[in-house]
Amino acid sequence: MNNVLGDKRAIALLLGPALLVYSLVMLIPVVWSLGYTLFEGNAISGFTFVGVDNLTRLFGDARVGEALRFTLLYAVIITAGQVLLGYLLALFYVFVLRNRGSVVRTLVFFPVIIPTVAVALMFQKLFEVAPQTGPVNAMLNLFGIPSIDWFGSPVSAIVVLVIMDLWRSMGFYAVLLYTGLLDIPDDIMESARLDGASGWRMVRSIVLPLSLPVLLSSIIFSINGTLKVFDSIVALTNGGPGTATTPLTLYMFQTSFSYGEYGYGASIALLLTILCLIVTVFIFRSSRRDVTKG
Repeated sequence: MNNVLGDKRAIALLLGPALLVYSLVMLIPVVWSLGYTLFEGNAISGFTFVGVDNLTRLFGDARVGEALRFTLLYAVIITAGQVLLGYLLALFYVFVLRNRGSVVRTLVFFPVIIPTVAVALMFQKLFEVAPQTGPVNAMLNLFGIPSIDWFGSPVSAIVVLVIMDLWRSMGFYAVLLYTGLLDIPDDIMESARLDGASGWRMVRSIVLPLSLPVLLSSIIFSINGTLKVFDSIVALTNGGPGTATTPLTLYMFQTSFSYGEYGYGASIALLLTILCLIVTVFIFRSSRRDVTKG
């Protein structure tokens, strides 16, 4: 094995095909998209070189600011909810269900594999107000509360969106964090119990510090996914009411393919890419400072 790893030809032979496929599928489209930021137009009308005009246009576009605010708000709320609910479920699996929780884990994970469109249609029916009253509004009516047009105002639409996305994703993060908790050595846990640690003290002093790597990975995975959210919003609200639930990804899609402005759409994509990089680097640096202090 050492001879193979020390042979540059063998390394090139083993990694070359994978790097070639990765370059064709990932790197070339990224570079191509960056090139579009310098042009305006589309494949039908043709392209005109405009330099950095598309990038400067971003700073004066009110819809970019609105989409950016919603994207950040959505990312913070969903990431916090996904990781927190997933971690609580993981703790429940390990300390309460132990080896008897396979059925529960399967049921909680099941929404992850349901198609997004199916989940969105189900939630539209659950929160429906017209032409038929959905189960949620029917329950409110039983308590004398009038029906709410959940998709008619920005706040209520965001509430439904958050509920839906947390319901369909918390099972994935529960399993991810559960596997991280299983890697904690049993002898450390047993020693902590012998020293009198139990309950919240055990979680705070032993479990949480030892599960920080997988917790950090979950946060990065979640924040990058929520910043690039597209399918669930299109299926549930399509960015409405108005543009209240329109993230950068949907605005980029509309700009590029509905309005035919490929260059400006690529500029919005570049803004989103930079945002993801900044957030990821910030999380890494913050966690490194915490480890150093500890």
